[in-house]
Amino acid sequence: MKLKQIDKYRWEVAKSGAMRVPGMVYATEAMLKSSDQQEPLKQVANVATLPGIIKASLAMPDMHWGYGFPIGGVAAFDLESGIISPGGVGYDINCGVRLATTALVEKEIRPKLESLVNALFRGIPAGVGSKGSIKLSIPEEKKVLRMGSKWAIRQGFGEESDLDHTEDGGCMTNADPDVISKRALERGRKQLGTLGSGNHFIEIGVVEAVYEPEAARVFGLFEGQVTLMIHSGSRGLGYQICDDSLAFMSKHVKKLGFDLPDRQLACAMIQSEAGRRYYNAMACAANYAWANRQIMMHMSREIFLRELGVGPRALNMRLVYDVCHNIAKQEEHVVDGKMQTVCVHRKGATRSFPPGHDALNDEYRRVGQPVIIPGDMGTASYVLVGTQKAMEETFGSTCHGAGRILSRTAAKKASRGRAINRELEDRGIIVRWTGRATLAEEMPEAYKDVSQVVEVVHGAGISLKVAKLRPIGVVKG
Repeated sequence: MKLKQIDKYRWEVAKSGAMRVPGMVYATEAMLKSSDQQEPLKQVANVATLPGIIKASLAMPDMHWGYGFPIGGVAAFDLESGIISPGGVGYDINCGVRLATTALVEKEIRPKLESLVNALFRGIPAGVGSKGSIKLSIPEEKKVLRMGSKWAIRQGFGEESDLDHTEDGGCMTNADPDVISKRALERGRKQLGTLGSGNHFIEIGVVEAVYEPEAARVFGLFEGQVTLMIHSGSRGLGYQICDDSLAFMSKHVKKLGFDLPDRQLACAMIQSEAGRRYYNAMACAANYAWANRQIMMHMSREIFLRELGVGPRALNMRLVYDVCHNIAKQEEHVVDGKMQTVCVHRKGATRSFPPGHDALNDEYRRVGQPVIIPGDMGTASYVLVGTQKAMEETFGSTCHGAGRILSRTAAKKASRGRAINRELEDRGIIVRWTGRATLAEEMPEAYKDVSQVVEVVHGAGISLKVAKLRPIGVVKG
């Protein structure tokens, strides 16, 4: 791909061939020199050919190959002339992360850390096909799909205030359970309150550094503090909704009168019946994922209280924010000097809204949206804050994590002969996992250096560093 360097952190993929807009990649020169970046760069160019795309096809520094869109890809489409694509959202719809703080510091939990991690591992189902204790009838499941986090809170899983600290209040209001398949509903009935597999995790961390004291104070973060992070999504229900939608759109797109550079970019016009059907089905999966993380946070809080032998006031577990990574949303953005409603696809990317934005609660509107960037289980994670520059350049978006550099097969090969769990324990990190290959596939070396990824978005100004978190206990799916 022909790349033009704009500045230290931005690179333009020149408009050529069928591209309707250029590409814009946020990365360092060293990141782009890697041979594994060529395929995702091609995907950036492919996305730029889609009808109705606005300004540019964007990619974040955690960019790597994905289905259709690159993971780390962002694209906004005009509502009248644009498309919506399941490949621009991904199979794990609303795979996301939530961060909670506590009033505890590391030395208070270190003596009981192993028992705490073991209890989280026992108490929250994890792994491929894992099923939870919440069994739903189909009518009740449809309520979850319509209500999202609100359903969970009404069932006693958390506090009403959690909704103010969740993206979209934990509910996309356009969700329509009647458009999804019986197979999707069946897959979702027994998986609420479960972690899943792959890169999903529950992580106990410690705030290691604070970079922006005022934002940290507003978010409730202080050095030495114990935190809880949960990374999971919409489980089998979301996967099935994506699979069903792709099966239909792969045939439907042939009738639309334009050529796709990649069949994985199967899509529908946003305002068409097929486009609205996918958007409303996707919203169901998004709501399921928010309810799922809400329930797991409540379960985790109960485990903390029991294992540490403290009361709710002493623990004071409080949700900082819940952000989604794989989503398409209709949002208002300035395009060519005018406010316009567009459909923003964020695939492996995080919303990064600035101070003053109406989508934020009164508390956060002063400083901007919390942005949570998990790393691998052996290094660090970061809390950032959204910026006005993100609104101007990336439709209010930033990176979502470290980004893989090794496939799962390559990671397993590279880890042969190593005891990853013992290596982590030597660093003071206790880890529990399901599946024989999980730790090998998710070893730290399988990912980019999250600190370098974060430095790109911070340096580019599309989100700014607030705090760094160090893992001390991890449960892997």
